[in-house]
Amino acid sequence: MASRRPSSSCRFLSLCPLLLLVVLALSPSAGANGVFKVRHKFLGRKPSVGDLLAHDSRRHSRILSSVDLPIGGLGLPTSTGLYFAEIGIGNPSKKYYVQVDTGSDILWVNCISCKRCPQKSDLGVELTLYDPRESVSGSLVSCKENFCVSTYGDIPGCAANLPCEYRVVYGDGSSTAGFFVTDSVQYNQVSSDHQTRPVNASVTFGCGAQQSGDLGSSNEALDGILGFGQSNSSMISQLAASGTARKIFAHCLDTINGGGLFVIGHVVQPKVKTTPLVPDQPHYNVNMKAIEVGGAILELPTDLFDTGDKKGTIIDSGTTLSYLPEVAYKALMNAIFSKYPDLKFYNNQGFLCFEHSGSIDDGFPEVVFHFENSLLLNVYPHDYLFENRDNIYCVGWQNGGLQSKDGRDMFLLGDLVLSNKLVLYDLENQVIGWTDYNCSSSIKVRDGKTGAVFIVDSHNLYSSGKRLQLGGSILLLLLTLLCVF
Repeated sequence: MASRRPSSSCRFLSLCPLLLLVVLALSPSAGANGVFKVRHKFLGRKPSVGDLLAHDSRRHSRILSSVDLPIGGLGLPTSTGLYFAEIGIGNPSKKYYVQVDTGSDILWVNCISCKRCPQKSDLGVELTLYDPRESVSGSLVSCKENFCVSTYGDIPGCAANLPCEYRVVYGDGSSTAGFFVTDSVQYNQVSSDHQTRPVNASVTFGCGAQQSGDLGSSNEALDGILGFGQSNSSMISQLAASGTARKIFAHCLDTINGGGLFVIGHVVQPKVKTTPLVPDQPHYNVNMKAIEVGGAILELPTDLFDTGDKKGTIIDSGTTLSYLPEVAYKALMNAIFSKYPDLKFYNNQGFLCFEHSGSIDDGFPEVVFHFENSLLLNVYPHDYLFENRDNIYCVGWQNGGLQSKDGRDMFLLGDLVLSNKLVLYDLENQVIGWTDYNCSSSIKVRDGKTGAVFIVDSHNLYSSGKRLQLGGSILLLLLTLLCVF
């Protein structure tokens, strides 16, 4: 996503001197493609309705509030997305579990010098603090280096021996701060159909040194965040700038079987139709044109979808639910439940819930969002209605009028409508698109160097025994595709 500049570009922290180490260039060969394995934090255990709203509330305090974000969205791993990956960092490589987030602009992990970093996680994964002194391929990034200058501009008082640092303060008062390092990041290369091998790439990322507020909590904590935003500081942008990857990625998140895919590169199957991204936005925004319920277009104010100050509809896989302005929310709900005028609703932790026997898909209408370039987003009843307990269903749509001032007029479509679809982000052509897809099946990708097309399958992050405890997973594929198609 586009980088958002704060009022002051950075603040230097008092840090103990760290040993500067020589970086070993461990970039993969041109045209390589690779794999991260990723899992959904709620799969394998049934979250309460309160868990879902709490997740979005924490996330929206980050993306909807006025905050200091030097290089984009950073935050608590539990509030930045629903999917996380196992990656390797350093030489020798160590395992780190990082949140996968389309709303963040860098990769960062908690550092050995971190204050109040969580020491354990309720997710059952083993947390690791990154120590640049233990990696022969790690080095600190000086505030004089190009990465820092391009991110912050000229920094007063900067000297070659001072590190490049970042600090983020959130609306709830929590904060994170640290410094940048460059080191080897390891993932798995797709070498042929269904086959991979490990490779490394040199990446600049954040080393979190100080945490405050909720950022120090161990509840569902992870080691950091793997951001897939549009900023030049994001991992995908760095890989593209080095010629390692194309600036295109896609995800397919399976909420049925707990599998899926997250791919960087050229997906040749399935085919995806696209719509333009709204330019110069900090998120992935698109232009919505209409909402259809059960085959009928809702009658809504003509200016509701104007880009103006609203700047389109946010597509965000890190948000659990979907949020609409109040006028659209009320019209949508009236149309969905028009066949059931006597249905009795009750409030359960912020959700409207009701009792219903029989098939949800047979009893309620499909919702279709219309976007520029005639792109449609189909949302089925089993997507927007979820069973809280036997024959008790709750509605996933949320009234934006009940949100913060900045969010009440915003369309924000999250995991509720994006799951079980292949969603493509083509940052080279500034378009986004999607298609309904079985995310537990295979896809086809093209190698940028050889032109070969490989079949890649969805996998599980853990063995079947551990998966019973930790839930399902999705497969994140990093495809370095250089050729222009």
